[in-house]
Amino acid sequence: MAKYPPPEELIKINYSTPPTSWMDVPPKFKPGNFSYPAKPDILKYLNFPNPRVWSPMDDDWKLPENWKEIITEGFRERLDKYRSFKIFMDVCVRCGACADKCHFFIGGGDPKNMPVLRAELLRSIYRGDFTMAGKVLGRLAGARKLEVDVVKEWFLYFYQCTECRRCSLFCPYGIDTAEITMMARELLHLVGCNINWIMEPVANCNRTGNHLGIQPHAFKDMVEFLCEDIETVTGVHIDPPLNRKGAEILFITPSGDIFADPGIYTFMGYLILFHYLDLDYTWSTYASEGGNFGLFTSDKMMKKLNGKMYHEAERLGVKWILGGECGHMWRVINQYMLTMNGPANFLQTPVSPITGTRFDAAAGTKMLHITEFTADLIKNNKLKLDPSRNANFKVTFHDSCNTARGMGILEEPRYILKNVVPEFYEMPDNTIREQTFCCGGGAGLNNEEFLETRLRGGLPRGNAVKYVRDTHGVNTLACMCAIDRATLPPLCDYWAPGVSVCGIHELVSNALILDGEKPRTMDLRQNPLPGFEDEEEEE
Repeated sequence: MAKYPPPEELIKINYSTPPTSWMDVPPKFKPGNFSYPAKPDILKYLNFPNPRVWSPMDDDWKLPENWKEIITEGFRERLDKYRSFKIFMDVCVRCGACADKCHFFIGGGDPKNMPVLRAELLRSIYRGDFTMAGKVLGRLAGARKLEVDVVKEWFLYFYQCTECRRCSLFCPYGIDTAEITMMARELLHLVGCNINWIMEPVANCNRTGNHLGIQPHAFKDMVEFLCEDIETVTGVHIDPPLNRKGAEILFITPSGDIFADPGIYTFMGYLILFHYLDLDYTWSTYASEGGNFGLFTSDKMMKKLNGKMYHEAERLGVKWILGGECGHMWRVINQYMLTMNGPANFLQTPVSPITGTRFDAAAGTKMLHITEFTADLIKNNKLKLDPSRNANFKVTFHDSCNTARGMGILEEPRYILKNVVPEFYEMPDNTIREQTFCCGGGAGLNNEEFLETRLRGGLPRGNAVKYVRDTHGVNTLACMCAIDRATLPPLCDYWAPGVSVCGIHELVSNALILDGEKPRTMDLRQNPLPGFEDEEEEE
């Protein structure tokens, strides 16, 4: 953090109108505002075009000789294929309702990060190549020519969009700027302009079934290691099932939760909850990834990576799928699954084996969100909970963009938290629920080289966390997304020091009273529970 400007400097943002037209301002790359390009071997493996070594800071991006024709034809194909894309190119009246809604504009002040202007980067080429007014009137009609600087501009700004869809919430015409970003990124892929932090997880997931490239034996070893930690804390031995055919439920969660702090504590929370319930379920070491970075590349890759979960569910012969705390996994499932992969008719509509509740909202996808499952357990008094074990935590909740705006899960996580922690406080109304601010690192932008821009984009969320910290003494930010658990800790350290980040099911399992457990003196992070601080000092 020391190499970045302190918050009091970073918050000095210039929102003044530039003296020249946006079309006359070339893209400016500097360390901290772009992500590293994809490695050539990764693109070759995925059969993506134009693999090469290059840098956005180079003058020559080594584009194909016919790059203009490639992009123009790709643009035409997508206009023909996606009616919504064509509508989004035509319907915007530039009313400005979205202008101040993007976290990157709020935190950086660059007008090209206004959603209306970011879309205009693409729309101006559409006018010039695909509308009569643009061809005749040119710049007077808001059209411009496709030049190298336009490609560079696209790369800079469409990889400064986290596809969070907050701007779309305020658009009177319902324009989904995230889908415009998706189209722009697809066009950039056609000429080999993509980022490694997206393409390498896609390649790993395609090869080994998860973003991190974890092999089945390594996945098994990590699960066993976490079970040992659980036994240290609770005295209870857990032996979770792996690749077990005939189980009722297949559970899938992001691989980051098994390999990264603080996600590992959420993963341990799942293990404890399922053991407590004696749930008839299994993990898979082959479909060991719920996240889907195909969402950030192309519809074909998104469909392929989503399909692996369902192929594994069919192979194992389960009845339905239970999914963990993830963001973009659930946006893919909720918004695209039925169109891409079709109804999973070989599975059954999820029914809780503990409460008997039938979840008809999941009748098409046959996949249930873990917060829906756990909230139903608590509502039906199926969990023995001691919230006082979480008395050290004063908790607020970050609505993850994809689960909040993408699938409308708003109340379940709050219901769970209010039943497992003594003190829960909401952030300001215009920063939560449907209006939630992004973590600043979604859509594959949660890498280290992009951190300064992430911190700027995280200003709105960080400011809201700081408010509840200062007002209510909040020291814990709970969330239900693996990307959030990775991106929010540095954001909180920067904008709201003293606030830690956790998943919901970490807190659930802290409070859960297990049969046969030893007297609990510490939480899953092996920090002392309230009243046991002195014992730790003695040790």
